[in-house]
Amino acid sequence: QVRLVESGGGLVRPGGSLKHSCTTPGHVFSSVSIGWFRQAPGKEREFVAAIAWNAGHTLYSDSVKGRFTISRDNAKKTLYLQMNSLKPDDTAVYYCMVVQDTTLEVTTTPLFDNWGQGTQVTVSS
Repeated sequence: QVRLVESGGGLVRPGGSLKHSCTTPGHVFSSVSIGWFRQAPGKEREFVAAIAWNAGHTLYSDSVKGRFTISRDNAKKTLYLQMNSLKPDDTAVYYCMVVQDTTLEVTTTPLFDNWGQGTQVTVSS
């Protein structure tokens, strides 16, 4: 399994912005597609966004499309999630995880189950 470490998170006002990052010291980072997931209190973990290993394709959930942007820097072995126009419903713990992919696009399916601590995002006035 690829070990990923999330960073970022925090408290932000509605309409504000926040940027998450996810990285790994492993050399395989650039060869895997990675996604962001989140879990709000009392709710199941849900897919947020994913990006192909070569950054050629991205996928977003309808709830964040147009507001969040996923990107990656393979040279730095870092995944990013730029979160704009944040809403209270975005409050959750955010996780990054390797996802399955095809030759055409990434998927919403996590490849492993070694979820880390995640980063807490709280959107409140």
